[in-house]
Amino acid sequence: MDLIASLQCEDQPGIVHAMTSAVLACGGNIIENQQFTDPSTNTFVMRTRLETSEGLDGAEKSLNEGLSKFNPSLHIRPTAQKPRVLVMVTKESHCLRDLLYLEDLGELNIEIPLVISNQEDLRTLVESHGIKFLYLPVTAETKLSQEAEILKQISDLKIDFVVLARYMQIMSKEFCNKLPGKIINIHHSFLPGFKGAKPYHQAHERGVKIIGASAHFVTSDLDEGPIIEQDVARVNHAHTIEQLVSLGQDTERQVLSRAVRYWAEDRVLLVGATTVVFA
Repeated sequence: MDLIASLQCEDQPGIVHAMTSAVLACGGNIIENQQFTDPSTNTFVMRTRLETSEGLDGAEKSLNEGLSKFNPSLHIRPTAQKPRVLVMVTKESHCLRDLLYLEDLGELNIEIPLVISNQEDLRTLVESHGIKFLYLPVTAETKLSQEAEILKQISDLKIDFVVLARYMQIMSKEFCNKLPGKIINIHHSFLPGFKGAKPYHQAHERGVKIIGASAHFVTSDLDEGPIIEQDVARVNHAHTIEQLVSLGQDTERQVLSRAVRYWAEDRVLLVGATTVVFA
Protein backbone atom coordinates (compact mmCIF):
# COMPACT_ATOMS: atom_id res chain seq x y z
CA MET A 1 0.00 0.00 0.00
CA ASP A 2 1.18 3.51 -0.90
CA LEU A 3 0.87 5.96 2.03
CA ILE A 4 1.70 9.56 2.90
CA ALA A 5 2.79 10.42 6.45
CA SER A 6 2.89 14.06 7.58
CA LEU A 7 4.70 14.84 10.82
CA GLN A 8 5.13 17.99 12.91
CA CYS A 9 6.88 18.37 16.27
CA GLU A 10 9.60 20.23 18.16
CA ASP A 11 12.94 19.81 16.41
CA GLN A 12 15.30 17.44 18.20
CA PRO A 13 17.89 14.79 17.29
CA GLY A 14 16.78 11.41 16.02
CA ILE A 15 13.45 12.14 14.33
CA VAL A 16 14.48 11.10 10.81
CA HIS A 17 16.19 7.96 12.15
CA ALA A 18 13.06 7.06 14.11
CA MET A 19 10.88 7.54 11.03
CA THR A 20 13.06 5.37 8.81
CA SER A 21 13.26 2.69 11.50
CA ALA A 22 9.47 2.70 11.95
CA VAL A 23 8.93 2.42 8.20
CA LEU A 24 11.33 -0.52 8.05
CA ALA A 25 9.57 -2.16 11.00
CA CYS A 26 6.28 -2.31 9.11
CA GLY A 27 7.86 -3.80 6.00
CA GLY A 28 7.98 -0.42 4.34
CA ASN A 29 10.12 1.44 1.85
CA ILE A 30 10.46 5.24 1.62
CA ILE A 31 9.71 6.55 -1.87
CA GLU A 32 9.92 10.29 -1.18
CA ASN A 33 10.90 12.36 1.82
CA GLN A 34 11.01 16.11 2.46
CA GLN A 35 11.77 17.87 5.73
CA PHE A 36 12.28 21.36 7.11
CA THR A 37 13.02 23.02 10.44
CA ASP A 38 11.56 26.47 11.06
CA PRO A 39 14.29 28.32 12.99
CA SER A 40 12.00 30.92 14.51
CA THR A 41 9.76 28.34 16.23
CA ASN A 42 12.13 25.32 16.32
CA THR A 43 9.38 23.34 14.62
CA PHE A 44 10.30 20.29 12.54
CA VAL A 45 7.99 19.20 9.72
CA MET A 46 8.31 16.22 7.41
CA ARG A 47 6.35 14.64 4.59
CA THR A 48 7.13 11.01 3.83
CA ARG A 49 5.65 8.88 1.08
CA LEU A 50 6.14 5.16 1.64
CA GLU A 51 5.10 1.72 0.50
CA THR A 52 4.33 -1.00 3.01
CA SER A 53 3.18 -4.59 2.88
CA GLU A 54 1.32 -4.26 6.20
CA GLY A 55 -1.32 -1.76 5.09
CA LEU A 56 -2.62 1.36 6.83
CA ASP A 57 -3.21 -0.25 10.23
CA GLY A 58 0.27 -1.74 10.37
CA ALA A 59 1.90 1.51 9.33
CA GLU A 60 -0.09 3.57 11.85
CA LYS A 61 0.86 1.20 14.67
CA SER A 62 4.53 1.13 13.74
CA LEU A 63 4.92 4.89 13.15
CA ASN A 64 2.96 5.91 16.23
CA GLU A 65 5.02 3.60 18.42
CA GLY A 66 8.34 4.48 16.83
CA LEU A 67 7.80 8.24 16.97
CA SER A 68 5.86 8.56 20.23
CA LYS A 69 8.78 9.90 22.26
CA PHE A 70 8.82 13.03 20.07
CA ASN A 71 5.13 13.74 20.83
CA PRO A 72 4.41 14.54 17.18
CA SER A 73 1.32 15.56 15.31
CA LEU A 74 1.20 12.65 12.86
CA HIS A 75 -1.22 12.11 9.99
CA ILE A 76 -1.14 9.03 7.74
CA ARG A 77 -3.42 8.32 4.78
CA PRO A 78 -3.47 6.16 1.64
CA THR A 79 -2.19 8.08 -1.39
CA ALA A 80 -5.14 6.84 -3.43
CA GLN A 81 -7.67 8.22 -0.92
CA LYS A 82 -9.09 11.37 -2.49
CA PRO A 83 -9.83 14.27 -0.11
CA ARG A 84 -13.45 15.41 -0.40
CA VAL A 85 -13.82 19.07 -1.30
CA LEU A 86 -16.70 21.49 -0.91
CA VAL A 87 -16.39 24.30 -3.48
CA MET A 88 -18.17 27.60 -2.86
CA VAL A 89 -18.81 30.13 -5.64
CA THR A 90 -20.86 33.19 -6.52
CA LYS A 91 -21.03 34.23 -10.20
CA GLU A 92 -17.49 34.13 -11.58
CA SER A 93 -16.72 30.73 -13.08
CA HIS A 94 -13.03 30.75 -14.06
CA CYS A 95 -11.67 29.15 -10.87
CA LEU A 96 -14.53 26.66 -10.63
CA ARG A 97 -14.16 25.63 -14.28
CA ASP A 98 -10.47 24.95 -13.78
CA LEU A 99 -11.05 22.79 -10.70
CA LEU A 100 -13.80 20.81 -12.45
CA TYR A 101 -11.67 20.34 -15.56
CA LEU A 102 -8.60 19.17 -13.65
CA GLU A 103 -10.71 16.82 -11.53
CA ASP A 104 -12.24 15.33 -14.70
CA LEU A 105 -8.74 14.79 -16.13
CA GLY A 106 -7.58 13.12 -12.94
CA GLU A 107 -4.90 15.76 -12.46
CA LEU A 108 -6.28 16.80 -9.08
CA ASN A 109 -6.49 14.03 -6.49
CA ILE A 110 -9.80 15.33 -5.12
CA GLU A 111 -13.48 14.48 -5.13
CA ILE A 112 -16.05 17.29 -5.34
CA PRO A 113 -19.42 15.99 -4.09
CA LEU A 114 -21.03 19.43 -3.72
CA VAL A 115 -20.85 23.04 -4.90
CA ILE A 116 -22.61 25.68 -2.82
CA SER A 117 -23.44 29.14 -4.16
CA ASN A 118 -25.28 32.24 -3.03
CA GLN A 119 -26.38 32.74 -6.65
CA GLU A 120 -28.01 30.46 -9.23
CA ASP A 121 -25.77 31.44 -12.17
CA LEU A 122 -23.43 28.41 -12.14
CA ARG A 123 -25.98 25.65 -11.51
CA THR A 124 -25.98 24.38 -15.12
CA LEU A 125 -22.18 24.24 -15.24
CA VAL A 126 -21.95 22.29 -11.98
CA GLU A 127 -24.77 19.85 -12.72
CA SER A 128 -23.33 19.15 -16.20
CA HIS A 129 -20.41 17.54 -14.34
CA GLY A 130 -22.76 15.33 -12.34
CA ILE A 131 -22.14 17.29 -9.13
CA LYS A 132 -24.84 18.43 -6.72
CA PHE A 133 -25.46 22.20 -6.69
CA LEU A 134 -26.93 23.78 -3.56
CA TYR A 135 -28.29 27.33 -3.73
CA LEU A 136 -28.03 29.08 -0.37
CA PRO A 137 -28.82 32.79 -0.67
CA VAL A 138 -27.35 34.93 2.06
CA THR A 139 -28.53 38.14 3.68
CA ALA A 140 -27.81 39.71 7.02
CA GLU A 141 -30.87 37.90 8.36
CA THR A 142 -30.05 34.49 6.86
CA LYS A 143 -26.25 34.42 7.27
CA LEU A 144 -26.18 32.39 10.49
CA SER A 145 -28.69 29.82 9.24
CA GLN A 146 -26.87 29.60 5.90
CA GLU A 147 -23.53 28.91 7.61
CA ALA A 148 -25.22 26.34 9.85
CA GLU A 149 -26.48 24.53 6.74
CA ILE A 150 -22.99 24.65 5.20
CA LEU A 151 -21.53 23.07 8.35
CA LYS A 152 -24.26 20.40 8.24
CA GLN A 153 -23.38 19.58 4.63
CA ILE A 154 -19.68 19.39 5.56
CA SER A 155 -20.48 16.92 8.32
CA ASP A 156 -23.00 14.85 6.33
CA LEU A 157 -20.76 14.55 3.27
CA LYS A 158 -17.54 14.02 5.27
CA ILE A 159 -15.89 17.01 3.62
CA ASP A 160 -12.13 17.29 4.21
CA PHE A 161 -11.67 20.92 3.15
CA VAL A 162 -13.47 23.90 1.65
CA VAL A 163 -12.41 25.98 -1.37
CA LEU A 164 -13.74 29.50 -1.85
CA ALA A 165 -13.46 29.76 -5.64
CA ARG A 166 -14.35 33.45 -5.93
CA TYR A 167 -17.09 33.21 -3.32
CA MET A 168 -17.97 36.84 -2.79
CA GLN A 169 -19.12 36.65 0.81
CA ILE A 170 -17.20 37.09 4.06
CA MET A 171 -17.45 34.06 6.30
CA SER A 172 -18.14 34.78 9.96
CA LYS A 173 -15.41 34.45 12.58
CA GLU A 174 -17.35 31.63 14.20
CA PHE A 175 -17.46 29.70 10.92
CA CYS A 176 -13.73 30.22 10.24
CA ASN A 177 -12.78 29.16 13.76
CA LYS A 178 -14.63 25.86 13.35
CA LEU A 179 -12.53 24.91 10.31
CA PRO A 180 -8.95 25.99 11.07
CA GLY A 181 -6.55 25.18 8.24
CA LYS A 182 -9.41 23.71 6.18
CA ILE A 183 -10.65 26.67 4.13
CA ILE A 184 -8.66 27.92 1.10
CA ASN A 185 -9.44 31.25 -0.54
CA ILE A 186 -8.16 32.91 -3.71
CA HIS A 187 -7.47 36.63 -3.46
CA HIS A 188 -5.99 39.33 -5.70
CA SER A 189 -3.50 40.13 -2.96
CA PHE A 190 -1.03 41.90 -5.24
CA LEU A 191 -3.60 44.67 -5.39
CA PRO A 192 -3.60 45.61 -1.67
CA GLY A 193 -4.43 49.25 -2.31
CA PHE A 194 -7.47 48.47 -4.42
CA LYS A 195 -10.11 47.13 -2.08
CA GLY A 196 -13.78 46.77 -2.81
CA ALA A 197 -15.46 46.57 -6.19
CA LYS A 198 -13.64 46.41 -9.54
CA PRO A 199 -10.05 46.10 -8.29
CA TYR A 200 -8.65 45.60 -11.80
CA HIS A 201 -10.31 48.82 -12.95
CA GLN A 202 -8.71 50.66 -10.05
CA ALA A 203 -5.36 49.08 -10.84
CA HIS A 204 -5.63 50.16 -14.48
CA GLU A 205 -6.35 53.74 -13.45
CA ARG A 206 -3.22 53.74 -11.27
CA GLY A 207 -0.93 52.24 -13.93
CA VAL A 208 0.16 49.09 -12.08
CA LYS A 209 3.03 47.05 -13.50
CA ILE A 210 2.16 43.66 -11.98
CA ILE A 211 -1.05 41.93 -11.12
CA GLY A 212 -1.25 38.74 -9.16
CA ALA A 213 -3.11 36.41 -6.87
CA SER A 214 -2.59 34.54 -3.61
CA ALA A 215 -4.19 31.40 -2.30
CA HIS A 216 -4.34 31.41 1.48
CA PHE A 217 -5.99 29.75 4.42
CA VAL A 218 -9.04 31.60 5.72
CA THR A 219 -8.90 32.84 9.29
CA SER A 220 -11.07 35.15 11.34
CA ASP A 221 -8.78 38.01 10.20
CA LEU A 222 -9.99 38.96 6.72
CA ASP A 223 -7.47 38.10 3.96
CA GLU A 224 -4.63 37.69 6.45
CA GLY A 225 -4.43 33.91 6.70
CA PRO A 226 -1.24 31.90 6.01
CA ILE A 227 -0.31 31.95 2.32
CA ILE A 228 -0.08 28.70 0.35
CA GLU A 229 0.74 29.84 -3.20
CA GLN A 230 1.24 33.08 -5.15
CA ASP A 231 2.02 34.24 -8.68
CA VAL A 232 2.16 37.44 -10.72
CA ALA A 233 1.86 38.59 -14.32
CA ARG A 234 3.64 41.69 -15.61
CA VAL A 235 1.55 44.37 -17.35
CA ASN A 236 2.17 47.81 -18.82
CA HIS A 237 0.41 50.95 -20.00
CA ALA A 238 -0.79 49.28 -23.21
CA HIS A 239 -2.96 46.71 -21.42
CA THR A 240 -6.67 47.43 -21.46
CA ILE A 241 -8.96 46.82 -18.50
CA GLU A 242 -10.32 43.75 -20.28
CA GLN A 243 -6.80 42.39 -20.70
CA LEU A 244 -6.04 43.01 -17.02
CA VAL A 245 -9.17 41.14 -16.00
CA SER A 246 -8.29 38.23 -18.29
CA LEU A 247 -4.70 38.04 -17.05
CA GLY A 248 -5.83 38.37 -13.46
CA GLN A 249 -8.40 35.61 -13.75
CA ASP A 250 -5.90 33.34 -15.47
CA THR A 251 -3.44 33.90 -12.62
CA GLU A 252 -6.14 33.32 -10.01
CA ARG A 253 -7.23 29.98 -11.42
CA GLN A 254 -3.66 28.69 -11.76
CA VAL A 255 -2.69 29.76 -8.24
CA LEU A 256 -5.84 28.25 -6.72
CA SER A 257 -5.51 24.93 -8.54
CA ARG A 258 -1.87 24.61 -7.42
CA ALA A 259 -2.83 25.37 -3.82
CA VAL A 260 -5.61 22.77 -3.93
CA ARG A 261 -3.21 20.21 -5.40
CA TYR A 262 -0.62 20.89 -2.68
CA TRP A 263 -3.23 20.55 0.07
CA ALA A 264 -4.75 17.42 -1.44
CA GLU A 265 -1.31 15.79 -1.59
CA ASP A 266 -0.52 16.67 2.05
CA ARG A 267 2.23 19.06 0.96
CA VAL A 268 1.04 22.00 3.10
CA LEU A 269 1.89 22.16 6.80
CA LEU A 270 0.85 25.03 9.05
CA VAL A 271 3.58 26.38 11.30
CA GLY A 272 2.22 29.21 13.42
CA ALA A 273 1.07 32.01 11.10
CA THR A 274 2.95 30.67 8.09
CA THR A 275 3.09 27.57 5.94
CA VAL A 276 5.67 25.06 4.80
CA VAL A 277 4.81 23.87 1.29
CA PHE A 278 6.69 20.86 -0.04
CA ALA A 279 5.99 21.62 -3.69
